[in-house]
Amino acid sequence: MQKKSARKTATATRTKTQDKPQLLSGGNPQIPRGDGDAPVAAYIAALPDWKQGVAERIDRAVMEAVPHAKKAVKWNSPFYGVEGHGWFLAMHAFAKYMKVTFFRGTSLEPQPPIASKVAEVRYLHIDEHGAFDEAQFKRWVRAASRLPGGEGLGSC
Repeated sequence: MQKKSARKTATATRTKTQDKPQLLSGGNPQIPRGDGDAPVAAYIAALPDWKQGVAERIDRAVMEAVPHAKKAVKWNSPFYGVEGHGWFLAMHAFAKYMKVTFFRGTSLEPQPPIASKVAEVRYLHIDEHGAFDEAQFKRWVRAASRLPGGEGLGSC
């Protein structure tokens, strides 16, 4: 009987460990692809330390700016889009900052501050201090949501 109990305990421990997403480089959680709020909420909940708070602020600001935005997790990153327009924004955790990607960022005025090697893409990096201009961020989000989505990302 004792062996059976020990096996159950080992299985339960493995299951609990497996339920927690693995953190990839930079603290980015490995979350299965999925549509809707649940996978994005799981991504945010799995982020370590200060990144979780920054991601919550980003998610909240996006949804305040574009309440009808669609959400998904693709390639271990939350994506935000508008049906019929496609994906306009994504975020990703790195060791020292959260990167927000505007897929048509060069069409925004003013442009988000960080250039990309990819045509039309611009980035906003938010570090552990979490300082960013939320009013400007929401203006970018509203404008980006009205543009055609990023190419090669599929539809939402």
